[in-house]
Amino acid sequence: MMAKIVSGDDVIVIAGSDKGKIGKVVKILRKGGHVVAKVAGVALCRKSVKPSKDREGGIFSVERFIDISNIALFDSEAGVRTKVGYKFVDGKKVRYLKGSGRVLD
Repeated sequence: MMAKIVSGDDVIVIAGSDKGKIGKVVKILRKGGHVVAKVAGVALCRKSVKPSKDREGGIFSVERFIDISNIALFDSEAGVRTKVGYKFVDGKKVRYLKGSGRVLD
Protein backbone atom coordinates (compact mmCIF):
# COMPACT_ATOMS: atom_id res chain seq x y z
CA MET A 1 0.00 0.00 0.00
CA MET A 2 1.37 3.39 -0.97
CA ALA A 3 1.07 6.42 1.28
CA LYS A 4 0.37 9.93 0.09
CA ILE A 5 3.07 11.42 2.35
CA VAL A 6 6.26 9.51 3.18
CA SER A 7 9.53 10.27 4.98
CA GLY A 8 11.70 12.73 3.10
CA ASP A 9 8.82 14.63 1.45
CA ASP A 10 8.66 18.44 1.60
CA VAL A 11 5.42 19.48 3.31
CA ILE A 12 3.66 22.67 4.40
CA VAL A 13 1.55 22.99 7.55
CA ILE A 14 -2.01 23.97 6.59
CA ALA A 15 -3.64 24.17 10.05
CA GLY A 16 -2.63 24.95 13.61
CA SER A 17 -0.23 27.33 15.31
CA ASP A 18 2.57 26.56 12.83
CA LYS A 19 0.41 27.23 9.74
CA GLY A 20 2.50 28.18 6.70
CA LYS A 21 5.78 26.62 7.89
CA ILE A 22 7.63 24.36 5.46
CA GLY A 23 9.73 21.37 6.43
CA LYS A 24 10.85 17.87 5.54
CA VAL A 25 9.08 14.81 6.99
CA VAL A 26 11.41 13.02 9.41
CA LYS A 27 9.17 10.18 10.59
CA ILE A 28 5.67 8.77 10.00
CA LEU A 29 3.75 6.68 12.56
CA ARG A 30 0.68 4.63 11.63
CA LYS A 31 -0.92 3.24 14.79
CA GLY A 32 -4.47 2.75 15.99
CA GLY A 33 -6.13 4.24 12.93
CA HIS A 34 -4.19 7.51 13.28
CA VAL A 35 -1.39 8.70 11.05
CA VAL A 36 0.98 11.31 12.47
CA ALA A 37 4.14 12.86 11.06
CA LYS A 38 7.19 14.50 12.59
CA VAL A 39 8.37 17.45 10.47
CA ALA A 40 11.83 19.01 10.91
CA GLY A 41 11.67 22.50 12.45
CA VAL A 42 7.89 22.48 12.92
CA ALA A 43 5.79 22.06 16.12
CA LEU A 44 8.73 22.57 18.45
CA CYS A 45 8.26 22.11 22.19
CA ARG A 46 10.68 22.55 25.06
CA LYS A 47 11.74 19.43 26.97
CA SER A 48 13.60 19.39 30.29
CA VAL A 49 16.15 16.58 30.61
CA LYS A 50 17.88 15.56 33.82
CA PRO A 51 21.63 15.04 33.63
CA SER A 52 22.88 11.45 33.47
CA LYS A 53 26.20 9.67 33.00
CA ASP A 54 25.78 9.69 29.23
CA ARG A 55 24.78 13.29 28.59
CA GLU A 56 24.39 16.70 30.10
CA GLY A 57 21.00 17.89 31.32
CA GLY A 58 19.18 21.01 30.23
CA ILE A 59 16.26 22.31 28.24
CA PHE A 60 16.07 21.14 24.62
CA SER A 61 13.72 21.88 21.71
CA VAL A 62 12.19 18.77 20.15
CA GLU A 63 9.64 18.28 17.36
CA ARG A 64 6.16 17.05 18.21
CA PHE A 65 4.12 14.81 15.95
CA ILE A 66 1.48 16.51 13.78
CA ASP A 67 -1.66 14.83 12.49
CA ILE A 68 -1.33 14.01 8.79
CA SER A 69 -4.54 15.95 8.03
CA ASN A 70 -2.80 19.19 9.06
CA ILE A 71 -0.02 18.97 6.46
CA ALA A 72 0.03 18.99 2.66
CA LEU A 73 2.66 18.12 0.09
CA PHE A 74 4.75 21.12 -1.02
CA ASP A 75 6.12 21.45 -4.56
CA SER A 76 9.49 23.15 -4.00
CA GLU A 77 10.01 23.85 -7.71
CA ALA A 78 6.69 25.68 -8.15
CA GLY A 79 6.59 27.05 -4.59
CA VAL A 80 2.98 25.96 -3.93
CA ARG A 81 1.20 23.20 -2.06
CA THR A 82 -0.22 20.44 -4.19
CA LYS A 83 -2.05 17.14 -4.09
CA VAL A 84 -0.49 13.80 -4.85
CA GLY A 85 -1.82 11.29 -7.35
CA TYR A 86 -0.92 7.83 -8.54
CA LYS A 87 -0.23 6.54 -12.03
CA PHE A 88 1.48 3.60 -13.67
CA VAL A 89 4.83 4.17 -15.39
CA ASP A 90 6.38 1.14 -17.11
CA GLY A 91 4.05 -1.17 -15.18
CA LYS A 92 5.03 0.30 -11.79
CA LYS A 93 2.73 2.41 -9.60
CA VAL A 94 4.35 5.77 -8.77
CA ARG A 95 3.35 8.95 -6.94
CA TYR A 96 3.24 12.24 -8.83
CA LEU A 97 2.40 15.87 -8.05
CA LYS A 98 -0.95 16.80 -9.57
CA GLY A 99 -0.01 20.48 -9.97
CA SER A 100 3.15 20.03 -12.01
CA GLY A 101 2.97 16.36 -13.05
CA ARG A 102 6.44 15.67 -11.63
CA VAL A 103 7.00 12.04 -10.56
CA LEU A 104 8.10 11.63 -6.92
CA ASP A 105 9.10 7.95 -6.75
